[in-house]
Amino acid sequence: QVQLVESGGGLVQAGGSLRLSCATSGRTFNSYTMGWFRQAPGKEREFVAAITWRGGRTSYADSVKGRFTLSRDSAKNTVYLQMNILKPEDTGVYHCAARLSAIVVVTPQMYEYWGQGTQVTVSS
Repeated sequence: QVQLVESGGGLVQAGGSLRLSCATSGRTFNSYTMGWFRQAPGKEREFVAAITWRGGRTSYADSVKGRFTLSRDSAKNTVYLQMNILKPEDTGVYHCAARLSAIVVVTPQMYEYWGQGTQVTVSS
């Protein structure tokens, strides 16, 4: 059974940092792209960043470039999203997702597996 479990969310002041984790289990994700999406109240789910498990190629939304950094630890089967210089507009539920492809896409419907999400709240 494939599982993606996010953790690391919380309440932080603007300018602060958080590190989200996505622990994977249930299969080998070597051929997968791991994505992070976020959803604010009343808004559609939007792409944040993605990383290919093999090769570690990354892609970021323009709104987070230079502030967010993705990494993965193959030994721990975990993907990390380091979020720095957080802004109130970064507030939302952050979901980890997996897609069986080495091609990064930003459309959430193209990802097969999803975690339950972790809440990130940035106060001004």
